[in-house]
Amino acid sequence: MSTTSDASPDGNPPVDSPDETPTSAASDKSAATGKTAATAPDADAGDTGDTATKNGGAANRRSRSGWWLLLTRLHFYAGILVAPFLLVAALTGLAYTAVPQLDQFVYGEQLRVEKVGDTAKPLTEQIAAARAAHPEGSIMSVVPPEAADHTTKVVLSVPELAEQDKQRTVYVDPYTGEVRGALTTWFGSTPLATWLDDLHRNLHLGETGRLYSELAASWLWVLVLGGLLLWFGRRRTYAGASKRNTVLPERGARGVRRSRSLHAITGVWISVGLLVLSATGLTWSAHAGARFTELRTSLSAYAPELDTSVSASGAEGSSGHDHSAGDAAPAAGGLPEGISVDRVLEQARAAGLDGPVEINTPADDKSTWSVAQTDGLWPVHLDQAAVDPHSGEITSRVDWADHPILAKLSTLGVRAHMGTLFGLANQIVLAVIALGLSVGIVFGYRMWWQRRPTRGDRRALVGRAPARGTWRHLPWPALAVAVPLTIAVGWAFPLLGWSLLAFLVLDGLLALRHRWRTGDPAARA
Repeated sequence: MSTTSDASPDGNPPVDSPDETPTSAASDKSAATGKTAATAPDADAGDTGDTATKNGGAANRRSRSGWWLLLTRLHFYAGILVAPFLLVAALTGLAYTAVPQLDQFVYGEQLRVEKVGDTAKPLTEQIAAARAAHPEGSIMSVVPPEAADHTTKVVLSVPELAEQDKQRTVYVDPYTGEVRGALTTWFGSTPLATWLDDLHRNLHLGETGRLYSELAASWLWVLVLGGLLLWFGRRRTYAGASKRNTVLPERGARGVRRSRSLHAITGVWISVGLLVLSATGLTWSAHAGARFTELRTSLSAYAPELDTSVSASGAEGSSGHDHSAGDAAPAAGGLPEGISVDRVLEQARAAGLDGPVEINTPADDKSTWSVAQTDGLWPVHLDQAAVDPHSGEITSRVDWADHPILAKLSTLGVRAHMGTLFGLANQIVLAVIALGLSVGIVFGYRMWWQRRPTRGDRRALVGRAPARGTWRHLPWPALAVAVPLTIAVGWAFPLLGWSLLAFLVLDGLLALRHRWRTGDPAARA
């Protein structure tokens, strides 16, 4: 995906071919051939934007080639301005992909047992051991071992941690009942995983920091789609182009041509992954995520909630127990009266909830136990069941099959984004995408530097930007569609809309400033 003005709709080879003329002479060459800088291949018009308007004629003619000019300028500026945010997101995301392995390395003492025994102790005894070591707070949930060498997790709700949406998780050896340690967790995530997650989501800057990741995700799909259109369109019209060079680096290319090839080919190969990451990342962002929530609400696309009300289940009358206030309430923050947690697990297993599960204690004396499958590997197993705290009956359940299609896609997308849907393969793919995005960004900036003028008084630190005023080359029907479409996209993705508006205002002010300084009425935005 190119970030330079190399999209040539007329099919001529770019000026940076092996026998190219220097970039600084591009405008001189175009003038000699009668072409304006706006329509010449790889136009290197300065940021003043006057070249495209001074020459009139072909430059001001509205045609479909105006889309190339507009896409080139949009891709260039979006790449230059948003790439730093994308690079940070890529590097922090790369670190997060290694969370499962890092957890095992850092917290192995808590997460694994020293020796796998023959028989595990009842969950009731394991919970009692955890409560003896940590009597603070109340029992929130219990997570039986997912594998033979894993520990049991007893999750406690502690007031001072609950204010931060965190819990205290006590790790118990299921064979010996020994408490292996305790960690402050965030919905099951270890402190290290939580730290890396916050780094990726908000750079540890809270709600303000979330703007960086949403800005990156909002522009990412624009950059990807725009870059694909520029690259495939350019290769289709490029004189002597081969299909091989469309998807593989160009052999023998040098200089900016080599950088452009590597930048574009990298983008082509990871484009699908980038689009998936952009879409899934935006679903839980602050502003675009709110739009997505509104859409899901209007479509009733949320997963059905498990009914954990004892009275609503109809089991109260058949249980043979008096459910008056306090009867099933937890005693001193421990387990509620009634059936044991081991019986709850047995009933859930008998109901078909196999694999990894999480057992949640009743919220109050009128609520049931709830057991939820937590197997996020493909194919996922995410069924839930409510268990009456006295009779042990299954009072209600919600199966994965009951989830609306949009809710399923959202769940699967989030798990793929986090690297848990396909296990190690998912982690490797995410790492490749993150590294590919970083490499593409580096080559994009390298192109910008390589295209700098290097002759006499035209020397510059970086290459000049595509000319202003590209919108004036669009056909009127296209312009009539593009404006409302842009407004709609800006509404759906607020940070994209506001940042685009800010750029247009700034760009217009710079154009006016140039016009006032030069007295050139043609230097318009």
